[in-house]
Amino acid sequence: MNILVTGAKGMVGTALVNHLKNIRDNKNRTRPNIKVDEIYEYDLGSTAQDLELYCQRADFVFNLAGVNRPENPEDFMKGNFGFASELLETLKKHGSKAPIMLSSSIQATLAGRFGNSEYGRSKQAGEELFFAYAKQTGTKVAVYRFPNLMGHSRPKYNSAVSTFCWAVANDEEFTVTDRSIELELLYIDDLVEGMFDLLEGKERHCEFDGVVTVEQENGRYCYVPGAHRVTLGEIVDLLMIFKEQPTTLMMPKIPEGSFAKKLYSLYLSYLPTDKFKYALKMSCDDRGSFTELLHTEDCGQVSINISRPGITKGQHWHSSKWELFIVVAGKGLIQERNINTGETVEFYVSGDKIEAIHMIPGWTHNIINLSETENLVTVMTCNEIFNPDRPDTFFEVV
Repeated sequence: MNILVTGAKGMVGTALVNHLKNIRDNKNRTRPNIKVDEIYEYDLGSTAQDLELYCQRADFVFNLAGVNRPENPEDFMKGNFGFASELLETLKKHGSKAPIMLSSSIQATLAGRFGNSEYGRSKQAGEELFFAYAKQTGTKVAVYRFPNLMGHSRPKYNSAVSTFCWAVANDEEFTVTDRSIELELLYIDDLVEGMFDLLEGKERHCEFDGVVTVEQENGRYCYVPGAHRVTLGEIVDLLMIFKEQPTTLMMPKIPEGSFAKKLYSLYLSYLPTDKFKYALKMSCDDRGSFTELLHTEDCGQVSINISRPGITKGQHWHSSKWELFIVVAGKGLIQERNINTGETVEFYVSGDKIEAIHMIPGWTHNIINLSETENLVTVMTCNEIFNPDRPDTFFEVV
């Protein structure tokens, strides 16, 4: 399949092309029903000859080209309607029956109803042009009215989320005029998956009743599921938590499919390179070091322990706290003893065979570096963040 992507250098176009290349090059194997041969990228730097060639050869067209922040309002119609006309006429000229997708906007829903948006009117005009093309040629047309899109794009342009992410990541000032303003946001990766559904003939349809989307089997429009409704205040609050993570070590809750998970990934993409790395506090003494790596709200903490040759660490027990010791380098011995029954167990551990060993509540335990020359490196997880006021840690030699 040869695929033409117009607006290929925009936020959506860039993401879509990158993912199409992954399928073409067999790096993404999650869509075995999609076969990509050639990807034609059309954008502002392309020529009329390029468009002619691409329209002649394309088996599927994603029309993402358009303008949303022109210098003159009348350029909305020229960019969003004018190019659509040129594209469709070129396809007809070559007798193309390639299915075509149009990227429209929910702003088209508002055109003529709740305002005089030149952008919305241009999008609505483009929609009608595509519907007429489908009726005239019998070609499959899929028109998507997208909500606000959330992906890596130029800050201070047309995405408040991108601007906030950039500002927080780069310690720049920003203003939120009304924290209660709610946005409907669709994440770029969800949009791309929706485009893959379209390529597989699994697109979802809907109708627009006023400004309300009504899902139905054979609606006039298409949509991508997974949009999130969040307020500006919620977005900024999450971003400030993300910003403090290197200091607090607290990993925010980012459940699968959540807005927070998607926003965190987007926020990280705006970090300047000098923030890719951050220091951790190492507690060092003549025995080695202990460093907390991260904290979580509901699963405790993860740390790294380094024991010098011949050193024994631990020699304590916990009442409720439990730990996992995972030796990743060196050779050692872990000993545990039940403080009530006296039962003992021993585990020889090595970075050559990585295993996880439970430190059980009520069992005093230690870890001994058996090497005379090499450090013993142990990843330690614990079900709670260490609280010096309630350490639940009691000295007792194994």
